[in-house]
Amino acid sequence: MKQRLLRLWRWWRRPSRLALGTLLLIGFGAGILFWGGFNTGMELTNREQFCIGCHEMRNNVYQEYMQTVHYNNRSGVRATCPDCHVPHEWGPKMIRKIQASKEVYAKIFGLIDTPQKFEDHRIKLAQNEWRRMKNNNSQECRNCHNFDYMDFTQQKTVASKMHAKAVETGQTCIDCHKGIAHHLPDMKDQPNGF
Repeated sequence: MKQRLLRLWRWWRRPSRLALGTLLLIGFGAGILFWGGFNTGMELTNREQFCIGCHEMRNNVYQEYMQTVHYNNRSGVRATCPDCHVPHEWGPKMIRKIQASKEVYAKIFGLIDTPQKFEDHRIKLAQNEWRRMKNNNSQECRNCHNFDYMDFTQQKTVASKMHAKAVETGQTCIDCHKGIAHHLPDMKDQPNGF
């Protein structure tokens, strides 16, 4: 018995090339399966159906969004929840998903499970999103609406002037377009809307 254990220990300490190759192939295959599963899970949570899966979103902000130009417009182009609220790049997307865990916490513990509770938290939720968009130069907006590609001559006079001024002063989309897809919270007690 002792001899067998000694041989097994030696084999374990000096595995053959076949054993190393098998171990590498199994590890490589497991890595692909893990990455594929992880990526699939991330993509499933990046769909509008997932976002409105809980009644807090479906009955509150989604109803507001359905009344906006981002939902229904003459061109037929629709921006979905993740288009505006989740960065496209992998690193920022993962950071946003981690931040969204606070929203899952709020869902699980019923912090925003009624329209009144949602309204009570609306200003804080909005400020968090505005801050995030301000910090990333409204990147999600710019994926579709980029100043570099805008023809200001084709815009209404006021819009053309305001966009030109925004380019000059370094403003970002969220500085002027806070209520573009959802109702604005009551900001009468907030300095500068923040």
